Parts: sequence; structure tokens; C-alpha cells
Amino acid sequence: MSKTTKQFQTEVQQLLDLVIHSLYSNRDIFLRELISNASDAIDKVRFEAHSNEALLEGNSDWKIKIIPDKEAGTLTILDNGIGMSIAEVEHNIGTIARSGTRAFMQNLKEKGTTENPELIGQFGVGFYASFMVADKVTLLTRPAGSEESGCCWESTGDGSYTIEECRRERRGTEIVLHLKEDQREYLEEWKIRSIVKKYSDYIQYPIVMDIKRIETPKGMDGKEIEGGGTIEKTVEETLNSMKAIWARPKNEVTEDEYNEFYKHVSHDYEDPFRTIHFSAEGTSEFKALLFLPAKKPFDLFMAERRKGLQLYVKRVFITDKCEELIPDYLRFVKGVVDSADLPLNVSREILQEDVQIRKIQKGLVNKILSTLAEVKEKNPDDYLKFWKEFGQVLKEGIHFDYANKDKLQDLALFESTATENGSYISLKEYLTRMPESQKEIYFITGNSREALEQSPHLEAFRSKGYEVIFMTDPVDEWVVQAITEYDGKPLKAVDRGDVDIDTDEEKKEKAKKLEEAEKEYSTLISRIKEKLKEKVKDVRFSNRLTESACCLVAEEYGMNANMERIMKSLNQSVPESKRILELNPDHPLLKKMAEIFKDDSQAEIISDYADILYDQALLTEGSQIKDPLRFTRLISDLMVKAAGR
Repeated sequence: MSKTTKQFQTEVQQLLDLVIHSLYSNRDIFLRELISNASDAIDKVRFEAHSNEALLEGNSDWKIKIIPDKEAGTLTILDNGIGMSIAEVEHNIGTIARSGTRAFMQNLKEKGTTENPELIGQFGVGFYASFMVADKVTLLTRPAGSEESGCCWESTGDGSYTIEECRRERRGTEIVLHLKEDQREYLEEWKIRSIVKKYSDYIQYPIVMDIKRIETPKGMDGKEIEGGGTIEKTVEETLNSMKAIWARPKNEVTEDEYNEFYKHVSHDYEDPFRTIHFSAEGTSEFKALLFLPAKKPFDLFMAERRKGLQLYVKRVFITDKCEELIPDYLRFVKGVVDSADLPLNVSREILQEDVQIRKIQKGLVNKILSTLAEVKEKNPDDYLKFWKEFGQVLKEGIHFDYANKDKLQDLALFESTATENGSYISLKEYLTRMPESQKEIYFITGNSREALEQSPHLEAFRSKGYEVIFMTDPVDEWVVQAITEYDGKPLKAVDRGDVDIDTDEEKKEKAKKLEEAEKEYSTLISRIKEKLKEKVKDVRFSNRLTESACCLVAEEYGMNANMERIMKSLNQSVPESKRILELNPDHPLLKKMAEIFKDDSQAEIISDYADILYDQALLTEGSQIKDPLRFTRLISDLMVKAAGR
């Protein structure tokens, strides 16, 4: 066959422009694509050789060779794979987006072959990524097991190509890129190494390159020869590690290998807390090697700097920023996921929205949560250490991941009024410790255990011996919106709404007592309400206070002080909210105010006392008072009067 010039069979120029200028976001991708094609070609010949050994031609030293030539300005990618005939070249390359790999897989499917090789190519456009960096591409190839001549294909990407027969002794394919002047960095050793390391490090075949090294001659004893000068030596060096340990059986991987790989993918200097290595089969097939870190990274709450799981398709790196692969509340998990059938887009850079992705995510989440549940049950001390590092993030899932809410709430741990500082309980353990008379699970939110322990809202619960859970992470305000009940027991905030913790007899006794107090102090309460009408929604007597004079209470579904502080810290506009001021009818302060009010219902000191009570309630809930100077002055005046008596 003489040299022939032909036109591409599709709207090639438009498609080439798309490939060169729009399809790929990173020019480095071209080398990944060519290496992937070479790997596919080797996979094919190995698979076909099972039934036709002659295809091997006595050469099974599988490798992919990269040859940079700075003088010629060319970069060559050479493989000893299955190669192509002239007809196959025209069929697969002459028509853009006609994938030889896809046709090969379809042929195997039609034959009913079950043990298919894992092939990377899907769309047949990866080869054309070469034109991003080259102004001319030459392809030399010969099919395996064929005595016919090879084929030489060449194009400058202008919509046409030339094709002719040529002599080629070895099977396989050689692609020569004539690099553009401004793309000569791809001839540098460091650049080639970095691309191979990032995208193709785990390809199962050696990716080799001749490396020139300057050495000093050495004698028989291994010592350098004095005055011997230097010699230039060329060594064929393997650029990729080929150590895809996630593809190996678990019983063949040592703990040291797992730890080393974890440090490689996470850049952590400590060993992981737990390693999760598994393969999923069935409707969604993938391999995963996941690691739970022992310590939270500094960027755990810095979304713009985080990287997620590394996604591979048949050992070829695709991305480490695949948000669809794992939910955000598991963002601390490190590792790799490798799938043969992920729905990538045509450039293999972006995952398409597909049910397959959701299945993989479901499999990953189930495995991670079941692993944590097992650690919690069998190694509670270890789990507690992990929870202190990552519990705050895991709890985000209770609010956002409804499908796994039950699993996540079983993993959650909390401090409480009945635990020592630093000790935690689960909701399940809380239930086992509830008195028989207790109807609800009680909790209180705030910014620290120390502050919550002093809260006046706890007084009635302490007197009854009821345990109250401390929720001190900002996310807890959203968590309790998701967990409205646990095992049939409602969750109840002790600083919201009414409190119902008394027996019927106690309720009758308290109701009678409050009724008497309301009669006795009704006019005083009216005066306090009038004074504080711009600050509080109501003033009433409390059945939750036993020691303190007062406290502020939010309505059942209202915004409490802690939520207000969180919203403001997030620079969110917070509507003006008024809470209810509850007073302790047995407190001496109220009795003293009643005496003053009886003597002089217009006494200014009553207004001062009302302001002090409100500010005192603000302080005990952890809120700021609007006029601290006036508050301290009023307290000082009262101290002076008390000292003068």
C-alpha cells in the first residue's frame, strides 16, 4: 500500500478543537491517556494469548517505554501490546470517538466471555489528547501474530491524515509526538516522572525510560578510581511503583505495607487508627482501601484545602476531589477507590451523575460505619479516643444523612451530669440508666461542659436524680433537630418549653404552691413585666429552679441562647428573639422585693432589681449583657447599702 492521504470520517476539525481546547482541563492528561492505551494494548494481547500463544511471538517482557528526544523535539510512547492492522488503524483512529477498546469489550460480551480483562479506554478520544502538545503525531504499529507489514499513520490534526504500509519487526505500537515549541517541558525527566507518579504510578506494567547518569569509575574493590574522570552511563529505569496494594488479597499485605501506603496518600506521619480493605461485588464492583486517621488533620474544617479519596479507574488516577464518592461528614477518611465501571465523562476527568456512583458511596459508607460500630463494641477505649478527634464531624451526618441516621446516632457519645469530665456515654447507655419514672431523654446545649454544669436549668433535674446530656459542639444544635427521639423516648431540652418531671402528687403540690405565689406576688410580677417588656416575652414562676433566683427559657421550638450565639458567629442575621424570664418563688430575693414593693409600689429600686435579675439570667446562660457598666454599678450600690446595715 502506497502512502495515501485521507480525510477523517467525522467532523474532525470541530472535534479536534474540542479535544485540544476544551475537553481536558490539564495538558498533562495526554501522557496519562497514551500510557492507559498502551496498558490496554498489553492487556489485550495477554488475554488473546490464552487461546493463541503464537501472539506472544516469544516476547512477554511487558513494558511501556517513554523516549524523550530533545534534539528532535519528540516524545515517543512505545508498547509491546496487541498492535493494529491497517484496517484497525483506519477504523479506530481514522474515525474520532470510535473506541477500539469499547469494540473489543463488546466483541467479548457477544461471545459470552466471563473473564474479561480490565480495560481503561471507553471513548476513543484519549489518543487525540496528543494534539494538545504536539503539532504532528506519527503512529507506527503492527498487529500481534501477523506476518503482514506494519502501518504508519500520521496527522497534523488538520482534519486529514496519511496512512501507508511500513516494515516493522516487532508487534505493538509506537506513538511519536512532535512537540510544539512551547511544550518542550514534556521532554524533561522531572516532568515525565511527575506525571507518571501522579496518574500512572499503579499501572501494572513497568513504565520505563532511559536515564543518563554521570558516574565515577570504580575499581574491583568498589572504590572510586582516583583520576579516573567520569563516564556517562545510560540505565533503563522504571518510573512507576506498580504497587497497587488495594488490588492484592488482604492476607498478602502486611501491616507495615498498609501503614506506609497510608502515610503516602495522607501525608500523615502517624499510623492510621484503622485500615479498611475490601472488594465489593455484585451490581457495583469496586476495590477500596480506606484509612481512618488517628488524629484530626489541621484542615478538617477548611473545605477549600481538603482533598478526598483518590479515585482510580483500573489503576489510573482520575481525581482526588470527587465529592460524590463519600459524604462530607466522612471527609477525614483517606485512601483509594478503584472501579472498572465508573461513569466518567468523555475526558475521564469528571464523574457523571449516575446511580452507579451512589451505589459505590453507599457501599463505602456502610463499610466505614460498620467498622466504627465494631470498634465501639469491642474496643470502647480505642473508640473513645477516635470519637474525641472526629466525633464533631461524624455528628454532621446525623443531620444530613437521613438514611444512616440510626447508625450514626448509635455511634454518638456525649458527656453528661452523671459522667466525669472526659468520660462519655451513648444514648443506648443513657436509657439503661434512666429511672423508671423518667419519660424523656434530657439534654442541654452550650459551648462547654464547665459552663453548662453551672446552669440553673439543671437544678430540678439534679434534685430528681435525672441525668442530663451535655451537648457542647456547635453541630449539636442541628443534631437534636434530627434526633427527635431514641428508642421511643423523646429528646427534651431542659432550657426550652415547660418541664414535666414530677409525679402526679408532686404536680398537685407544686401547682398549689405556684397558685399561691401568683396571688401573693401578682402585682409585683406585673411591675417586673412592664419594666422588662422590651427584653422578655413573659415573666412567670418556675418549677425547674430550686436554688437560683431566675433563668431565661426559650419556647418549645424557639431559638435558645446557644443557637443565637452560633448563628451570630457565622455572620448570620439573627431575628430579635425574646425569651421567658422564670423566677424562683422560694428565693429570698423575691421575698425582699415583695416587701419593698408593699411599702412603695413605685420604688425605683424595683426597676433596678428587675434589670439585675434579667442581666443575671443572661450571664448564667452564657450571654453578654448589653450594659455591663450599669449592671456593676447597681451591684455596687446594693453592696454598699447591705454593708451599711
